[in-house]
Amino acid sequence: MNRWLTRRWPAPHWPSVRGRGRTDAGALLLTAAVIAAVALLAGAVPALLRAAADNAVQDTVRRAGHDSNVLVHANWERDDGPTGGRFRISRLAEDVDDFRARATYTLGPDLDAALLPPIAVVHGPILNVTDGNLPRTFQLTYLAGDLEGPAVTWIAGSAPGPAVPEQSIEIPYDGPPWPVQVGLSEADAAALNLGPGDRIPVQDGQGRDKDVRISGIYRPADSADPAWRLAPALLRPVPGADGVGTTRFAGLLSRESLPDARLAFDEDQLRRTVHFAPEPDVLTWDATATLAGQVVKLKAASGSSGVRDQSLKWESQLDTVLRDARTQISAASAQAAVLLAGVLTTTVLVLLLAADLLVRRRTPALSAARQRGAALPDLGAELIIESTVLSLSAAAVGLALARAAVPGVSWTWTVPVVLAGAVAGPAFGTLVAARASRDRRQPANPAARRWILATGQLRRAAVEAAVLIAAVAAFVTLHRRGLLPVASAGDTGELTGDLVLPISAVALGVLAGALVVLRLLPAGVRFALRQSLRSRRPLAVFGAARAATTAGRALPLLALVSATALASFALVVGTTVARGLVDGAWNTVGADARLDVSVDAEAATPALAERIAAAPGVEQVVVAQVTDSARIFTESTLLTPRLVVVDTAAFQRLLATTPLPDAPALAQITAPGPGPVDVPALVRSSDGDLRTGTRLQLPRDGAPAIRLAAVGTAPSFGGASDVVIVDAAALADAGLPAVPNTVWVTGPGAARAVSNSGVAADVVLRADVLRAQRVAPLTAGVLRLAWTAAAVLLALGLLGLTLAAAASASERWQTLTRLRTLGLRPRDARWVAAGELLPPVVVAAVCGPLFGALLAHLTLGPLELRLLTGQATDPAAALPWWLFGLVSVALLAAAAAVVPVESALRRRDRLSEVLRAGG
Repeated sequence: MNRWLTRRWPAPHWPSVRGRGRTDAGALLLTAAVIAAVALLAGAVPALLRAAADNAVQDTVRRAGHDSNVLVHANWERDDGPTGGRFRISRLAEDVDDFRARATYTLGPDLDAALLPPIAVVHGPILNVTDGNLPRTFQLTYLAGDLEGPAVTWIAGSAPGPAVPEQSIEIPYDGPPWPVQVGLSEADAAALNLGPGDRIPVQDGQGRDKDVRISGIYRPADSADPAWRLAPALLRPVPGADGVGTTRFAGLLSRESLPDARLAFDEDQLRRTVHFAPEPDVLTWDATATLAGQVVKLKAASGSSGVRDQSLKWESQLDTVLRDARTQISAASAQAAVLLAGVLTTTVLVLLLAADLLVRRRTPALSAARQRGAALPDLGAELIIESTVLSLSAAAVGLALARAAVPGVSWTWTVPVVLAGAVAGPAFGTLVAARASRDRRQPANPAARRWILATGQLRRAAVEAAVLIAAVAAFVTLHRRGLLPVASAGDTGELTGDLVLPISAVALGVLAGALVVLRLLPAGVRFALRQSLRSRRPLAVFGAARAATTAGRALPLLALVSATALASFALVVGTTVARGLVDGAWNTVGADARLDVSVDAEAATPALAERIAAAPGVEQVVVAQVTDSARIFTESTLLTPRLVVVDTAAFQRLLATTPLPDAPALAQITAPGPGPVDVPALVRSSDGDLRTGTRLQLPRDGAPAIRLAAVGTAPSFGGASDVVIVDAAALADAGLPAVPNTVWVTGPGAARAVSNSGVAADVVLRADVLRAQRVAPLTAGVLRLAWTAAAVLLALGLLGLTLAAAASASERWQTLTRLRTLGLRPRDARWVAAGELLPPVVVAAVCGPLFGALLAHLTLGPLELRLLTGQATDPAAALPWWLFGLVSVALLAAAAAVVPVESALRRRDRLSEVLRAGG
């Protein structure tokens, strides 16, 4: 008894292992090539996406501009004097330097390494310029970095100095305006028509005059210095900074004049801020979560704005910018994972077909070895050693090639392929060897035979039900949960276990559809056989009979349908993204070309529009006044949407004749408003603050605010999330004529017309925007992966067709050779062979693209493709039917080519050998 309980380790017969390897070297090398190629793709894609993610983070931060800066505010120390007045603090600039150093120390090492050197900015209140008819504002500004402020050259006068020679002085609170010296840029001085020694006529919000004197006129040594971006009015007038139709000017303070600026205003009106701009080149995907968390902690620990002390008060949108970048990157990673899951699913099916072909060729040798007494564990060990070494070696080669091509590889996605290559062949081979020595006989009892048949059917039904249930669960999870990681403090941005099921939804859906087709195909083939029996064409009978014999084979049909369906899905993804980028470019620009006219040339905008309209190739020209971050009030909130004042009729024609979304609600803003003095407006808001029925107020300088009534939803236009659209005539009737500063141009000659405008304006071309979006890191990566996945899947489908045909070739041509003894000609034999091979191929060619289109319709919404295309809503699935036709034609052409190739290879088969093998 102990002898039977003794465990014996498998003892492989190494000569047999080597012999089988040499005999089937071609099939083994084919399997290795498939594993290596897919390992190359699966190993390189995550690394490429990681590199694209770093580039995407940097690109997002660059485009965010000032919104990504980290700001910190702090109140000044009180300047109460000993006799009840205000004390002039001569070391105010040193206090600003100490404040900057304290803020830098509070950042911490991680944030400090990701941010550029800080720049301190001291702003005075917005003052009104009292002379002239146009609304103009003025602001005093002091800039200081680690190496003082930005360098300037004084072309007239000198740098601002102290108002009085005494360093320590106390003034009464209700005294006359305290003088303060500032410098003006060349552009500001020319626009104000002032020079050194002149006094700028300004008043504060309470109508009190301020004594602001010009000490000199300067020219920046480097206008690209980052410090100037924090106060652009120090270089040139800035339109719309303080409301619609206004222009802001600014005066530069020096270290010597900064103490006077403190005394020139109320104690709390001079505000100091330190700006930390991120350094995009050092930002990476891995660091975004840490940096965003640290910014959130800074804001959480920030001092209260209502407390009058010198505590640091932090403010930043960097965490939001990084979160948006992470969301876009997570969406791209999930989209890539869906495509990779489809490639791996098809690869596993093709590897199963290759293993089936290999085992069919080895069946005589395995059966003979088993009948000579070889133990099943020994045979299984031999096959596992061979397949494992082959799979691991091929995967290593693929990963090595990936590592040579990209920085770093990921081996996680190669695991299913390696497992399939290592396990499929040994499993099939062991079953064949076991059947060779099985002494189980077919029962004579009909009930027992039916029981065996029912048991097999139940097992198959259980497997199919499991796949269907998994597919349904995956689709439900995909639509309820989505593909983006759940936001949490510990989010690493990687694909977690809870994403495995929704990522597999497309692949599982294809398998479920293929199983349904597999159930229906035998019934359809049997119906065709019954119909052919009624005909007088024997070739049709023979072909239908052979097709009915092989219609129940699961692997060929599953591989062909999966390959064509998933290739079609990848084509839909690539086409939808490409078409969505076009729509996104239209939405961003608003036309074929757009001119953003500078403030100095706004008066010439109508004449400019007429000149552009007369240019050749121009179809439409629409002018509008577009104000970003316009100050609009609701009953309790200040909003800063994009305000668009436009001729409604011209705007409607523009929308109707371009791919831009139509806006039927535009007709409502030309009708009278709900109230006698209300101006109707269309609104759009990302957070719901702007919605139909909201009452708004548009403030004006020196006049009552204009009342707006939201009567409808504005179209998605210009890429802005918050938009207010008003008819130009209605706003003019309310007392605020529009000053156009934007020109939209359509037509093939639009780019040439706006490039030769001859005025100071920024030119934005739709072609340039589209080109920039196409080469964006994530968008370009997903597009390349979609087209690559489609090509790989089509190649796998053609390989699966070849393997399936080769697996059944021996049996098929034995039958056809025997039929030749009954008078069947070689040409007729080829037609019968085609009749056997075509049914699953035709089903795959027809059903595959349909399944791909259906899956795209069901899953493109949760894929969040709009995050890549720049559209306001999810893009509709774009179905490239001509590409679907190419996939189907390629499959049918490959099937048609298989038959003559097989016929040529079988031409030398001797009839005597075929008959002897059949016996």
